[in-house]
Amino acid sequence: DNIPFTATMVPVMQKMVADVVGLNIEPLAWALAFGACFGGNGTLIGASANIVMASKAEVEGFHISFIDFFRVGFPVMILSVAIATVYLLTLNAIFWQSSVAL
Repeated sequence: DNIPFTATMVPVMQKMVADVVGLNIEPLAWALAFGACFGGNGTLIGASANIVMASKAEVEGFHISFIDFFRVGFPVMILSVAIATVYLLTLNAIFWQSSVAL
């Protein structure tokens, strides 16, 4: 699941920021948050909510296979990650880079 991975990576990010001069935690934290959120949307087993949704659909008579979900979920995930990447690059250029001492 994405939550344990995210929780595990927080101390790693804090250590990186402490060890690397000029490294800002904001872009790392946002990238981790977006990656954990959007990354699970690509496959049926990528997030707990996807499994719950497929189970509820099955109960109601709608079968959603792994491939059926993948055909829709993966392109949506790629698009979401691309939009988040552009957003983070923009924030980095406007706000976070200016706060780094050169």
